[in-house]
Amino acid sequence: MAANGGTKAIVAALAANLTIAVLKFVAFILTQSSSMLAEAIHSVADSGNQLLLLVGGKRAKKEASPEHPFGYGRERYIYAFIVAIVLFSVGGLFALYEAWGKLQHPHGIEGDFWWVPLAVLVGAILAESFSFRTAIRESNPLRGDQSWVKFIRNAKQPELPVILLEDFGALLGLLFALFGVGLTLITGNGVWDALGTAMIGLLLVAIAAVLAIETKSLLLGESATRADVGKIRAAIESDGTTIIHLKTLHLGPDELLVAAKISVGAADSGRDIAAAIDAAEARIRAAVPTARQIYLEPDLQRISAGQA
Repeated sequence: MAANGGTKAIVAALAANLTIAVLKFVAFILTQSSSMLAEAIHSVADSGNQLLLLVGGKRAKKEASPEHPFGYGRERYIYAFIVAIVLFSVGGLFALYEAWGKLQHPHGIEGDFWWVPLAVLVGAILAESFSFRTAIRESNPLRGDQSWVKFIRNAKQPELPVILLEDFGALLGLLFALFGVGLTLITGNGVWDALGTAMIGLLLVAIAAVLAIETKSLLLGESATRADVGKIRAAIESDGTTIIHLKTLHLGPDELLVAAKISVGAADSGRDIAAAIDAAEARIRAAVPTARQIYLEPDLQRISAGQA
């Protein structure tokens, strides 16, 4: 997985979310705060999502088979899409349902354990900040000079963008919960707790929608980045070869299919054409190591590029 860095970020997020989920459930049991329940379910959903990403990464490593000759690299995209569905249904919709119920029957946070939600939320913010920091550090080498928005939109490896969005959403959700619980404790009005829960639900639905849109694009099949297409084009044309047309497709985050029709001379022998193709393939793999499946078709240049 892009690989080991992605795994490190997932494991860090999983460890944080499992610990936080237990503490949030304890806080909910002691105080009956709907914000704490929504946050607990949020952490459970996030933990399940990280397990899904790990499963997807493992299944993507299976060897190609006659039924799947290009391998199983897209398993990572499929599991990332499932993550979006889980985050939407289990996290977002449950929080909105809980908020609606609390608005109908608001109640304050009372008893000797009123301080527990605040302690848990502050501790959770510290733990999620560490997880978010890990995801940022592991993403930076891949991000380069891109903005974070462009990185999330353009990344071919789904794990790091998913973890980044989950951790960012978790931190915002904790602040929303702190807002709801804090104002409920100050005013004694449980409506604030319900509003904090609703804010958490809307946040999770929004993040799930972004993840679904981005992973849907990857599942449909995205081309190489413009930078990689430029490198491939330059590698093919470096010996004077003309490209009639060129297409690329990500078979998985770390595997790229390259198909091109290239011009050859009418007087070139079969040996010359084969040697030229082999040399072009070697140059492509040197320029873009993820280009593992390369198909170059020789043809006489009879039409302009883009019309073939």
